Amino acid sequence: MSCASDPDLGFFSVAGKASRFVVSFFIHIVELRRLEAVMGNCYTSAAAKSPAEIAPETAKPLPVVKLYGPQNSFATTHIRLAILYKPVTLHFVPSEIHQNPTIIYKSDVVSGSVEDILQYLDSKFPDPPVAVTNATPSNIWGWCGEATPIVVWVVALQHRSINWHLDRMVKWAEDLQARRGKAKGDPSMGSPRMEMKKFAKSYSHLLQVMLEHAQMEETVLFQILESADRGLCKSANEEHGSHLPIMNGIKEQIKTIGVMNPGSPEYQETLAYLLSRLKVLSDKCKTHFDKEEKELLPLMEATELNKPQQEKVLKQALEAMHETHSNLFRFFVDGLRPHDAMHYFDLVKRHCDNARVSLMLHMMVE
Repeated sequence: MSCASDPDLGFFSVAGKASRFVVSFFIHIVELRRLEAVMGNCYTSAAAKSPAEIAPETAKPLPVVKLYGPQNSFATTHIRLAILYKPVTLHFVPSEIHQNPTIIYKSDVVSGSVEDILQYLDSKFPDPPVAVTNATPSNIWGWCGEATPIVVWVVALQHRSINWHLDRMVKWAEDLQARRGKAKGDPSMGSPRMEMKKFAKSYSHLLQVMLEHAQMEETVLFQILESADRGLCKSANEEHGSHLPIMNGIKEQIKTIGVMNPGSPEYQETLAYLLSRLKVLSDKCKTHFDKEEKELLPLMEATELNKPQQEKVLKQALEAMHETHSNLFRFFVDGLRPHDAMHYFDLVKRHCDNARVSLMLHMMVE
């Protein structure tokens, strides 16, 4: 990594489409993370405010970070993805002159590997961290270590994303019920029926991720464990089967609510039942994931997969979740905290072909 001070390189600044996208996407991530707090409090009566609270606040401008590098470069796109999570405004300048991505912040000019630049960004903007270090794995579940197969990390991080999206759907349903068929007041959500369509679309995405995740476990992960100890995954397979009717039932209820008259007694009754089923599904999935992470995933170390075998297993796992790692990748990553998202991507990029990884990256930043 190289770092210089007081540069006068004659670069031009671009504050157009790329910058606006980064700011809007960063706000999108922040708003998703605040959803739990917001959903329950948007429609209560506002308490009297003091003059200081009523007075408009001047928003503090975000620091500006400039990034130069080839637009279609894998490294450049990776850094752009990481910067999306930082509280900064990005000015990305496509440049074929800079073969290595170059960051300019104030008087610093930093050029080097992706890891070097991510570490620099973390040193300047610590929260949230985006650099994946060798110490990262041991801080996640405690029992993971160097001998832990890569697919285990991938599966456990998928659990985190699914849990977050389930919590989000529950909070959203609670908010719909509290409003009794009234519009949210947010133009982006539209009328009650338009909002219900958005709700249905979000659940449809989640359902697809969950189905692919279960299929991946049954056809890849469980097969490896069953070959070592027949019957080891029987309980987990049975739980997958018991969850499916609930998942499909929720989908049908959402369709039913979508054609009902918002605010009618039937609408309220069906919505209340939908909320109860979402809570049941969320609780069951959390219990199921927790059991897997405590009882099954640690046993993968005992299978003693060598490096080529681990890479083959990971490739099979990703192939089993094609939609999750293509069209739904942005949705999936929304359910991860920034550091987990970068960790997940770091695991995938090391063991997948460049074409797949490039597609995933461009879906996030373009």
